[in-house]
Amino acid sequence: MIPDNVRELATETHRGVLTTFRRNGAAQMSIISCGLVRDGIGFTVTEDRAKLKNLRRNPRCSLLVSRESWWGFVVLEGQAQILSADNTEPEELRQALRETYRAASGEEHPNWEEYDQAMIDDRRSVIIVIPEHIYGTAT
Repeated sequence: MIPDNVRELATETHRGVLTTFRRNGAAQMSIISCGLVRDGIGFTVTEDRAKLKNLRRNPRCSLLVSRESWWGFVVLEGQAQILSADNTEPEELRQALRETYRAASGEEHPNWEEYDQAMIDDRRSVIIVIPEHIYGTAT
């Protein structure tokens, strides 16, 4: 469960740094746009990205969400839930992609049909980081 103060921060800012782990155990970091999605913090990713390949192999990850000034942040350590075309019904994935767009941008898309097609063409998945441990200056 996401505490209220973390919910507030994740609604105010959409700036994140995701850490996943390579096959050799080394950290791989990615800058992402993210937002509050279901029981965690979510973002979308294309099929060919290292972060998705790493998470499929090992769902353990950390996500830092920070204010623009970098003063005030939270780190969510936990497991990634992956919603993709190979494990999610098409309508559920479409709705999850839309929910993630709204959460990560703070707005509605001007053309949902165009967005839906772009997500199919890009082979995008939704990643939701489900926290097991949360810490930081904004907690």
